[in-house]
Amino acid sequence: MSNTLYDYDLQLWIEQTISQLKNREFESLDIENLIEELVDLGKSEKNALRSNLMILLAHLLKLTVPHDVPDSMKGSWYSSVVEHRQRVLNNLVDTPSLQSFLREAIAKAYPQGRKLAIKQGKLGKFGVRVPEESEYPLICPFSIEQILDEDFYGL
Repeated sequence: MSNTLYDYDLQLWIEQTISQLKNREFESLDIENLIEELVDLGKSEKNALRSNLMILLAHLLKLTVPHDVPDSMKGSWYSSVVEHRQRVLNNLVDTPSLQSFLREAIAKAYPQGRKLAIKQGKLGKFGVRVPEESEYPLICPFSIEQILDEDFYGL
């Protein structure tokens, strides 16, 4: 197998591919690697959405489940909800077709977010009660509308 530009300098390969496309030099395109990069690009958009949803859902759960947490601990969770919700909203604005993937993304992100909330909940300090795993719903308790609502914090 010979090394191609793609194999040893991805950035230069991208620049060359853009130039070839602009100049309509279709016959010289590295089609196999171009397809691979486009597939990966689509996956990365979906992965970014899922990742942001996972953290958003974990912190919504942390604001909902352990009711007796000091406000000082909740502050960072609120900030995280704001930040990751904005990232999700930006994902959906920048790539509107992700709307059709949103329900699936939530279904995939929620179990991971639940697991994260449980793990982080076990790190509770300052005499904070550690919630039982059973207190965290197995099925996402938040609607899509709530998850995307900039004024919703799970309370």
